[in-house]
Amino acid sequence: MGVDAVDAVVFDVFGTMTDWRPSVTDALAGVGGAAGLRADWAAVADAWRLRYGVTVGKVANGQLPWQPLDDLHRLMLDEVLTEHGLNALGEAERDSLVRAWHHLRPWPDAAPGLELLHNTPVVTATLSNGGVGLLARLTKQAGLRFDCVLSAELARSYKPDPRVYLLAAELLEVEPRRLLMVACHPNDLEAAAKAGLRTAYIPRPLEWGPDAAPVDPPAGVDLVAEDVVDLARVLAGPGR
Repeated sequence: MGVDAVDAVVFDVFGTMTDWRPSVTDALAGVGGAAGLRADWAAVADAWRLRYGVTVGKVANGQLPWQPLDDLHRLMLDEVLTEHGLNALGEAERDSLVRAWHHLRPWPDAAPGLELLHNTPVVTATLSNGGVGLLARLTKQAGLRFDCVLSAELARSYKPDPRVYLLAAELLEVEPRRLLMVACHPNDLEAAAKAGLRTAYIPRPLEWGPDAAPVDPPAGVDLVAEDVVDLARVLAGPGR
């Protein structure tokens, strides 16, 4: 697949472009430590993130009304803190932890890969469940140069709702079959493919830490790339 096959490329952000686990773990350890609390902060971060798919899925399928991801992150955080005996954290501290998702560190290849793609004809954009404001701040501080910031909140839903993927194609004025969705999460790519998009898988074996089980690319994915730099080189094609 080359740039002649697609007009735009949209990227998942949490996990695919950013290394959320150490970022969130450090935030929890900092806030919790300042409050005099002790915990396995990486386990708390994992528990928080594990609620994500189920929670946004309930919004996508209509079980919950739409609300911003910051609000959902706060609901999930409150549950996790209760389960881990960390209810001593107050409102301001919890709000600070929710904002940690606005300041995730990027994977080392993310910014260089986007720069390479910037020199090709394709348009690049986020397509994340994070809100527009969150994504604008995150990508700016992380040095991730996208041509456009798109969010599931524009569809008042969350991935894997097909409306999210199709709205991205509509807003970018490209046919779904010429829009490439890039993610490290098979369920995201499977949903995008069902909506008619092309798909590219980038493995992030350290997303859940060094002891996590390997994740296989989804069946039928159009492209598997080593990282964002490799993706850019594949799309650019020989001689570019």
